[in-house]
Formats: sequence, C-alpha cells, structure tokens
Amino acid sequence: MVMSMTAFARKQQEYPWGSLIWEIRSVNHRYLEPGLRLPDALRALEPALRDSLRKALGRGKVECQLRFQANERSVEDISVNTALVEQLSNTAQMIAELTNLSSAPLSVAEILKWPGVMQEANLDFDAISKQAATLFQETLSNLNEARAREGAELATLISKRLQQVREIVDSVRSRMPEILKRQQELISNRLQDFKAELDPARLEQELVILAQKSDVDEELDRLSTHIDEVARVLRLSEPIGRRLDFLMQELNREANTLSSKSIVAETTLDAVELKVLIEQMREQVQNIE
Repeated sequence: MVMSMTAFARKQQEYPWGSLIWEIRSVNHRYLEPGLRLPDALRALEPALRDSLRKALGRGKVECQLRFQANERSVEDISVNTALVEQLSNTAQMIAELTNLSSAPLSVAEILKWPGVMQEANLDFDAISKQAATLFQETLSNLNEARAREGAELATLISKRLQQVREIVDSVRSRMPEILKRQQELISNRLQDFKAELDPARLEQELVILAQKSDVDEELDRLSTHIDEVARVLRLSEPIGRRLDFLMQELNREANTLSSKSIVAETTLDAVELKVLIEQMREQVQNIE
C-alpha cells in the first residue's frame, strides 16, 4: 500500500471534567521527525507517544499538539504550590547574592508561569493521561487513513504516467529499425557523388559505426526494466518512497542517454516527453513514505 507523508487529523473528546483535542499534521521529510506540544501536566506522556509514532510511521515531519481544556466546575478548587513558590523566591535571591547582581524580585506573573505553581487539586491527571493516550491512538489511526487515501491517489497518478512512459518506449522501439534504415539511406545518397573517391570498405565501416552509435536497444531495455520495477514496487505493502526515488533517477538517466543518441527529431521529442513524465512522477514520489 502506498502511503503519503502529507496528511492531517484532528480528534476531540468531551469528558465530565472537560475536553481533550489532538491535532496531528505530517509533511514529507527524509526521516521521521516527530514534534510534540503537550500541556505541562501531561508531559510524562511524551516517551510513550514518540514510541507510538515510530511504530506507526516510517518517514515524515510530524507535528502533534494536545489541547487540554478543563470546564469551570473542574477548576473551582485551584491551589497554589506554596512550597514551589517559596523555593523559586529563595533560589532567585541566592543567585542574586552569588553574582553580586542587583535584580528585581520575581513578579507574580513570572511565578505563575512556572510549571507546577498552579495546581488543579480535584483533577485526576493519571486518568486524564490514559484518556489522552487513547485519544492519541485514535487520532494517529485517522492520520494513517488519510495518508493511505492520498497515497492511493498518488499511486494512480504515477501509474498513469508510467503507462505513458511505457507507450513511448514501445513506440520508439518499434520505429527504430525504420529510423536507422532511413538514416543509412540518407547518408548513402549524400555520399553517392563521392563514392568513386571513397574506399567501399571504409564507407561500410563508417556506416556500421554510425549504426552502433545510434543503437538504443540497451537504453530501451533498461527503461522497460525500470518501468516494470516501478510497477512492482507500487504494489508492495512497505515504505517505498526512497526506492521509487532511486528508480526515477535511473529512468531519467536512460532518457538522457536516449536523447543524446537521437539521430532524428521525432526521437528527440520522444526523449523530451519521457523526461517530462519522469519529472512529474518524481515530484509525486517526494510525498510517498
């Protein structure tokens, strides 16, 4: 199954004490790069969440944000961690004395911003953590479903262009004998006036060399092989983005060689069309996991 690296999922759940909202968005990236934004009271969840991301995703830059909203009845019993406030005040004073720097005491606003100063005494954060973890798994599942849907669309687009590439390669292969024959006749006709002055053996040798330089059978065979491999890889149920990216490079290399060996305008145009289609596929591949 082809999985896209670009997707978004959002899930909200209401509870008696309030609500939890998870948002997960992912974009393409060379490796898996998770980023988590959690409320301070639920920061202990981070290791388990990162482990879940590693198991569920192969690549991508993934941003996860949890919003925690307690209702009014749940925050009626807000208390202040007086021990922590006292410790903060004493620490600030000690640092000022050690550094011989005079500084204004910590403001109330600065103290309130410190994690753990404000405590919602009647909230069971162990239970909330479990609920947040469960909701995260549901949101992550929705994200993967979105990645799969977009991946299926990408696979369809790539397959269509791959079929066009195959048709061009088959067309060039079928026309090459006639193209080489016409080219040889053209050269022979141009040299007809000089035939008496040229060594027939040397003339035949030059025609053979021209035919060898214009022979693109190997390039066409490699293009066909790479096309078959891309089609096979698209059917795999594993991360395939890097493998497809390599195959796009190989397809482009053979298209360039085909262009450099071109001896007529129609083959040159075919090579240009090949490179356009390959580049379109390569752009799509950049979003595949």
